[in-house]
Amino acid sequence: MAGTLYTYPGNFRAYKVLIAAQFSGAKVNLASDFVFGETNKSEAFLKKFPLGKVPAFETADGKCLTESNAIAYHVSNEQLRGKTDFEKAEVLSFLSFADSELLPAVHAWVFPILGIVQYQKNTVERAKQDVKAALEALNARLLRQTFLVGERLTLADVVVFATLLSAYENAFDPSFRAPFGSVTRWFTTVLNQPQVKAVVQNFSLCAKVAEIDPKKFAEFQAKTGGAAAQSQKKEKEKKPQPAPAKKEPKAPEPAEELDACEQALAEEPKSKDPFDALPKGTFNFDDFKRFYSNEDESKSVPYFWEKFDPENYSIWYGEYKYPEELTKVFMSCNLITGMFQRLDKMRKQAFASVCLFGEDNNSTISGVWVWRGKELAFTLSPDWQVDYEVYDWKQLDPKAEETKQLVAQYFSWTGADKGGRKFNQGKVFK
Repeated sequence: MAGTLYTYPGNFRAYKVLIAAQFSGAKVNLASDFVFGETNKSEAFLKKFPLGKVPAFETADGKCLTESNAIAYHVSNEQLRGKTDFEKAEVLSFLSFADSELLPAVHAWVFPILGIVQYQKNTVERAKQDVKAALEALNARLLRQTFLVGERLTLADVVVFATLLSAYENAFDPSFRAPFGSVTRWFTTVLNQPQVKAVVQNFSLCAKVAEIDPKKFAEFQAKTGGAAAQSQKKEKEKKPQPAPAKKEPKAPEPAEELDACEQALAEEPKSKDPFDALPKGTFNFDDFKRFYSNEDESKSVPYFWEKFDPENYSIWYGEYKYPEELTKVFMSCNLITGMFQRLDKMRKQAFASVCLFGEDNNSTISGVWVWRGKELAFTLSPDWQVDYEVYDWKQLDPKAEETKQLVAQYFSWTGADKGGRKFNQGKVFK
């Protein structure tokens, strides 16, 4: 199964298709020369896709398909579509739920925040209530299961996840998310799937909802109006036109207006990497992580010290504060994995090896972390502050022999903790 997808960058509707293709293995190529507002208005495009809407999909043998849910379904495999007739029906019900219940309310709330549509208090308040009602239904279902349909991820998860992306990024702050813990757990689980991360990049959960600023709407109107004027000017330059009779300007079609709004949403500047304000230094995390992954510790530990830049990077020891609460080993390991998932945005500028020592009902968690900068990195972003306070943190002296021993121990997963508990298992943050 192969084909070409026409869309603009960051289109959440296209994400459905691209994520589904990542899971199914379908070969979906993005049209490299697509320009929204030009390509989709061309005669050649409209001949294939008469409505001029995106995303649009053309198969390798020339068949054309529109509507993002249909395209995503086409590139999916049996697991994504549902293995039984009932599962297939459930998947389709969630696709309908996403479009009819979630999407109108999400956009009615998010677009005014971004200045894409004018703020109307009653409309936004109604949208919030509609979103809450939908999330309550999702939360009740996800209390009992990991994914929306069956025990594995399906297209239902992909489509609902993509529909909620803009809300989780711009509107769902920690206080709003609090009553919907199961939905947020599900959302972050989907977000951290490798197939999803390959498509959705530079994403951060909303830390604080931006104040409604009428200036943003005025700027957006000026921006889009200017673009329209330039487009009209180009058309006039191509072919001389007789003086037109004076008439009222035609309002944009609803579908065109929505596409323009969604494109503007996709083009909103993403939050900067919190590490960007710190000196870059010479230590290359990608280089070290590749070496560590491909070589034995007898080589990778010396390589670390050879490349490490102590002027601009730091080494930290973190130890879980409440070992008496640790019971089953697998549950303790889940604590480590959960923390790693929530710190995903740190990966580019950090590395860690965290170990569990001991056994059921007698274990500890500790690890050695390396990151860019000389201060505790978790304070750089609210998104990174979920777990770090349950650990005691100590900055290590790169010149000390004790530090070299700890790095060797944790990077090679050997030895015992301070209480003599033997190494059980470890996880690497890279």
